[in-house]
Amino acid sequence: MSDTPPDRLAVNPNSPFYDEKILERGIGIRFKGVEKTNVEEYCVSEGWVRLSAGKTLDRAGNPMTVKLKGPVEPYFRDDAPAEG
Repeated sequence: MSDTPPDRLAVNPNSPFYDEKILERGIGIRFKGVEKTNVEEYCVSEGWVRLSAGKTLDRAGNPMTVKLKGPVEPYFRDDAPAEG
């Protein structure tokens, strides 16, 4: 596993950008220099994050989200797990 977070990642298992191993490792997001804890999805190359809007759910039971544009800085919270 590399030390660089992916360009795009989502927490929804139905998304093609979902990666369970990376999410288990722990990933943090800085958006416009501020730590965000309610990020549902992000894309570094396109410069946006999708944040959950409170506890509101859509009719499919997924969190309602707001898409914001700006600089996105993902980072791993923990060191890489030891292989072996």
